[in-house]
Parts: sequence; structure tokens; C-alpha cells
Amino acid sequence: MTEVSKSTAAGSVGIEHPRDSYRVLRAISTRWGDNDVYGHVNNVQYYAYFDTAVNGWLMSATGSDIRQLDAIGIVAETSCRFLRPLSFPDILQAGLAIEKLGTRSVVYRIGLFGNEDTQPAAVGRFVHVYVDAVSRRPVEIPVDIRRALQTL
Repeated sequence: MTEVSKSTAAGSVGIEHPRDSYRVLRAISTRWGDNDVYGHVNNVQYYAYFDTAVNGWLMSATGSDIRQLDAIGIVAETSCRFLRPLSFPDILQAGLAIEKLGTRSVVYRIGLFGNEDTQPAAVGRFVHVYVDAVSRRPVEIPVDIRRALQTL
């Protein structure tokens, strides 16, 4: 499938965001166990790919172990629109973009691309809300993370 109709749930019109519309691409290897009995990557694995792409990029872009910060990103919402199947042994590219950068939260758009495909196999939405690591109360996005997010 290369086109999405005008009546999609997210309201997109025309072709999904192609690979070159993402400033950051992260490689992710599919694993043997990602496939289900139908021979393609099971839908729940896509959410693990989103987590891996976002948190791996945050660690790389900030140069810090984000698990050790005073404020951490909690996934408050996530969704995925499946456009075409992926399968082991595909090498994925996860494209990262920002839909909205707020004071305490960030909304990512993530495109998953199989091998050298230019159109996504899936497009996801991933919301991080920053909270104090101990109290779990909402706080502002840490300065180093905000600085990295602004490059997307």
C-alpha cells in the first residue's frame, strides 16, 4: 500500500510521511521471535520498536543515561497505524519527528521502514510526559532533553 485514503483515522491525506521527511533514522533489527504464526512481525512488537527508537535516540543525543535523570519520560499514550507487513529478517529504520513539544510533554511521530523502503510500513504516535523520578509528579522536560528534542 503506498497511499492512504482521505478517510483515515488520523485524517492524513495522500501518501504517508516518506523516509526522507525524518531528520533522524535509527536502525533496528527484527528478531526471529518478532514474527507470529502468520509469518510477519506481530503488532505488539511495533510498540517495542517505538520505545527502542525514542529512548535509544535520547541516550545518544543527550550523551546521558536517561534512566538516571531526576526527571524521566513516562509513555502516556501510543498508537500505531499499520500500512504493510514487516517480517524477520528485515532491518528497520525508525524515523523520528516531533509533532508537538510542550513544557512537560513531547509527542513523537515515528515511521517504521522495512529495509530500503521509502514509504513506511507503520506510522506511530508516542507521547512522553516527564515526571519526577521519585514522586512521579509531572515536571518540565529537562534542559538537555529539550535541547536534543529541538533538533528533531
